[in-house]
Amino acid sequence: MTDISGLQFVSPYAFEAMQKVDVVRLAALSDPELRLLLPCLVRMALCAPADQSNAWAQDKKLILRLLSGVEAVNSIVALLSVDFHALEQDARKEQQLRQKAGGSNGESILVSQLQHGLTLEFEHSDPLRRLRLALSELLAIMNKVADSNGEFFLKSSELFESPVYLEEVADVLCILQAELPSLLPIVDVAEALLHVRNGDWFLCLLVANVPDSFNEVCRSLIKNGERQDEESVGGRRRTEALRQLCQMNPSQALNIRAMVVEECHLPGLGVALTLDYKPDCADEAVSPLVSYVSGLLLGTNGKVRTWFGLFIRNGQQRKRESSSVLWQMRRQLLLELVAILPRSRSTHVPNDTELHSEIESSSGYSGLREEHVVKASALLRLYCALMGIAGLRPTDEEAEQLLQLMTSRPPATPAGVRFVSLSFCKLLAFPTLVSTPEQEQLMVMWLSWMIKEEEYFESAAGVSASFGEMLLLVAMYFHSNQLSAIIELVCSTLGMKIAIKPSSLNKMKTIFTHEIFTEQVVTGHAVRVAVTNNLSANITGFLPIHCIYQLLKSRAFTKHKVSIKDWIFRQLCETTTPLHTQLLPLIDVYINSILTPASKANPEATNQPITEQEILNVFQGRAEGDGGKGRSQYSITTQLLILYYILSYEEALLANTKALALMQKKPKSYSAALMDQIPIKYLIHQAQGLQQELGGLHSALLRLLATNYPHLCMVEDWICEEEVTGTLPLLRRMLLTTPAFKYSQMQVHKAFQNVIQSGHRLMRILEHLMLLSAGDLIPYAEALTGSMSLLLEDGVSRRVLQTVNKLWMVLNIVMPRRLWVMTVNALQPSVKLLRQHRYTQNDLLVDPLIVLRCDPRVFRCPPLMDITLHMLNGYLLASKAYLNAHLKETAEFERQTQTVSNLGLTGQPDTPEVTREELKNALLAAQDSAAVQILLEVCLPSFQEEQQLGAGGSDSLLRSVRSVSSLSEREQASAGALQGPLGSQQAKAESMGPQGAQQLDGLLSDLREVQCLICCLLHQMFIADPNIAKLVHFQGYPQALLPLTVAGIPSMHICLDFIPELLAQPQLEKQIFAIQLLSHLCTQYALPKSLSVARLAISVMGTLLTVLMHAKRFVFFMPTLPCLVSFCRAFPPLYDDVASLLVQVGQVCAADVATKARDIDPFIARLQYFSEKTKEELGSDMELSKMALPKRSTEELSGADPDVQLCYCVEATFMDIIRFSIQGL
Repeated sequence: MTDISGLQFVSPYAFEAMQKVDVVRLAALSDPELRLLLPCLVRMALCAPADQSNAWAQDKKLILRLLSGVEAVNSIVALLSVDFHALEQDARKEQQLRQKAGGSNGESILVSQLQHGLTLEFEHSDPLRRLRLALSELLAIMNKVADSNGEFFLKSSELFESPVYLEEVADVLCILQAELPSLLPIVDVAEALLHVRNGDWFLCLLVANVPDSFNEVCRSLIKNGERQDEESVGGRRRTEALRQLCQMNPSQALNIRAMVVEECHLPGLGVALTLDYKPDCADEAVSPLVSYVSGLLLGTNGKVRTWFGLFIRNGQQRKRESSSVLWQMRRQLLLELVAILPRSRSTHVPNDTELHSEIESSSGYSGLREEHVVKASALLRLYCALMGIAGLRPTDEEAEQLLQLMTSRPPATPAGVRFVSLSFCKLLAFPTLVSTPEQEQLMVMWLSWMIKEEEYFESAAGVSASFGEMLLLVAMYFHSNQLSAIIELVCSTLGMKIAIKPSSLNKMKTIFTHEIFTEQVVTGHAVRVAVTNNLSANITGFLPIHCIYQLLKSRAFTKHKVSIKDWIFRQLCETTTPLHTQLLPLIDVYINSILTPASKANPEATNQPITEQEILNVFQGRAEGDGGKGRSQYSITTQLLILYYILSYEEALLANTKALALMQKKPKSYSAALMDQIPIKYLIHQAQGLQQELGGLHSALLRLLATNYPHLCMVEDWICEEEVTGTLPLLRRMLLTTPAFKYSQMQVHKAFQNVIQSGHRLMRILEHLMLLSAGDLIPYAEALTGSMSLLLEDGVSRRVLQTVNKLWMVLNIVMPRRLWVMTVNALQPSVKLLRQHRYTQNDLLVDPLIVLRCDPRVFRCPPLMDITLHMLNGYLLASKAYLNAHLKETAEFERQTQTVSNLGLTGQPDTPEVTREELKNALLAAQDSAAVQILLEVCLPSFQEEQQLGAGGSDSLLRSVRSVSSLSEREQASAGALQGPLGSQQAKAESMGPQGAQQLDGLLSDLREVQCLICCLLHQMFIADPNIAKLVHFQGYPQALLPLTVAGIPSMHICLDFIPELLAQPQLEKQIFAIQLLSHLCTQYALPKSLSVARLAISVMGTLLTVLMHAKRFVFFMPTLPCLVSFCRAFPPLYDDVASLLVQVGQVCAADVATKARDIDPFIARLQYFSEKTKEELGSDMELSKMALPKRSTEELSGADPDVQLCYCVEATFMDIIRFSIQGL
């Protein structure tokens, strides 16, 4: 921008002295340097200072002494002597005049008509006129800038162009701006100076005399600048001016560069400042230019990346110019590149002969120096960004030197491994760099060197991720034509998103697949690659696992009959946390290669699964019976991965059954004995605490567990686990000051043997065990379960039983399957124990009802019954999963076998699959309903229990349930809801007093607690599958249990949905059961739906009255007529319908009795009276007591005629309805 090269700019030394007002340094300046700063120094010496200190007074004397010998000071003093207030008023009037005249340069208030040129007028004028001339010219330029709307112009002005008067004009300009700051803001003056010749010189002098305005001026110039500065003359002038300012104040150059990036203006200025920047201590690793440009193109700010990329694209469209900042940048980068090349490669190779000799010569591969490797990597990434993101087209010279750098051989260090990887990816990203056969041969030899030296580099550099795996991975991608995967790999390694056309990789594909890596070579090399020790997510880069994964995915191992099973097993054993993200996909694709052959033509081309013995070795020492003390040589990560492999393998085996059957191939499933040896729940429990480190493995295991082992995913188990692992148990374990294994298993066993005599000693041991964690309890599992039968004896403390129950639930968290088997075997009846009959896991899966074939005393021991019900629920779920898996496993193979056997035969169609499914569903339904029926039978009291309840018979249970409903709210709160857990029996009795305890003696028994536990389980089963409830009630159960089931099972209201269907059954027993069930439901759930079903039941009873014969009528109505009382009690609007029905039944029975010449008229009269009286009349009738029915003995009723008995039953029903109605009033 500078038009006169002879002009002297303010030096950085002088500017710093002005900034700091360092008088000593100012005194050291030469006269020409001092001349540029006179306006500020003169004003500083003449104006009254704000600083009144002695130090400044001394400095001011030095300044005056410094100025005393300079002749130009007098002219500046004269300029400061004018009336600037009047000058400002005239200037503002001229501004107003210019605005009215539309900016024309006609009449001027500041300057009268000029007789000569502006330069001569300036020369012959006094100081005031000089100020007016300069001010008028400057205001004219500023007005034109304001009216230009951003369009650049260059104003020709004698005053700013004459070399003779430049210093005087600069003095005037500085004085005007200093004395008239409101009229001439420095940022506006700086903007105007860009539009005159020598503007950058004037701008530097102006800022040097007002040094504190440096940042303000620079920010304003940048903010008003162009987005692309090299596109216009104005942009280049602005860039040059800012560049001169930064050369005057180099300490602020990087801050100005940051402003450029922040505003996304003047990209050339940012590059120019970087080129000018000379750091105090040079960084040998990466140059400032490489760091700056890399930061722009590889940073996270997309706006900055686009802005600078446009600068590169537009810059290279113009012809190569030495003044272009872009070409200066490219030249500097090329110089840096050549400087780090090995000496034999640092010059351009002129012909093919020399190139060939250089390749063959060993001295040609002297290699990169170790201190240059990091810088070379940074340069490679920068050129990738320039070419891939900014669209830079390298010249022949740049391409040649880049290829020389990429094919150089670095030392065996981690940085060297990184450099080779970047070079390889750059070759893939920009294959056009290899354009001649000689260059192609050079690349092939370099790739061959990579393959040869990969193992040495990995061992010498001490890194797990080397470039050998990347070579292998790219080769596999080329063989499987996964070009998009190669592009993704390249972009990931380079750390930038580059648009690479797949067609540009064709040449590299040919080289890889035909010259370097054939598919057989790839597979053979891959299986010999060592596994990564302690593989985790902390190890980045491309590892052998990536290569193996791709080869498995492309089925290369099976195609070339290369066994990969051992390599995968070794790698799974060499893993640790945090889990590497490629491990789960590797296991999935490995399982697929085991089950699915590579081609239909060769169904045997599959990989081998991991053997059972290898799996058992992994879990050695951590089996469920020994897991607490044993320490496996394999990490928990390895064991979780092997568990994931087994579960995924079994799931995939079932999912591919159909395809495998078509190929007549049946891979072997892992045995049940193996699965029993794997501590599944313990491993899941451990994984739960490592969710962050395991990534998605924990959730994947939970999904497989819910599918294949639903009995290990019961909700109550998870809730119990939260209680065991919560804050309170943690605080309790903090009290554990003694060693965890204070008592041996033998001591625990002996304490159980003397539970009656020495219960306190056993309790002390159990309390200690309660402080242990679930894992530490595992060694005591056998001692606890093996002694459970001893707890069934009379006299065992309830506290002991409850503590054993809690310990069992804690153990259930970590070893449920083995624990259940041991418990079932321990609770067998004494006869079976003597026979030493031991059930296995498979026995219990096939027949879950074995759980209920335990010692009968268990059914009256609530803590042990709770354990039994828990196991029963689990095995019912496990049996469903077992049967589903068995059905899938055998269905397709049996169908294929049958199809083959029926070939050539007619009239023998295949058994439809739906039949097998229906049979399975029927078996499961029968299994569930049998369990429910057995549990309901357990709820029935024995003969001794009926005697203890005091009433005996079926009414005892009904009365006991009704007694709960008749308690006050306070008493119910103390006793607890019937459906919920009972809690402490002693607390209930104390809260209710002796009378309440006597009233609820039946509720405080072990029977009642067992009934509550059973009702809770039945509620869960009915909610999980409402069809079970329907099936059980269609089968029916003792009527005596209806009060218990309706009151104790909250989900019994679903029976209202199928009672109409049950009433429609032809069997009288089912109809009777439906009406009895409905009567209790109406009392418990007085809902609109209950009312409608009750109306239907009354209608059905009326219909049956007309169709039933004499004997069946008695059988039907005797048990159902009392149910009408419950209908009327729950729904009073049914009174009329019930009364009408009762009168009809009474009339029919009376008619039959009359045929036998019995006098029944008094009975008929009473029936008519009951039916005609309303409830209100009966309630106010004081003579109701006179109509009390005569008491009849049981012998009298049993010996009476059935119709007579029915008549009496009708009359009793009427009286009960009336009695409840009066009580309601």
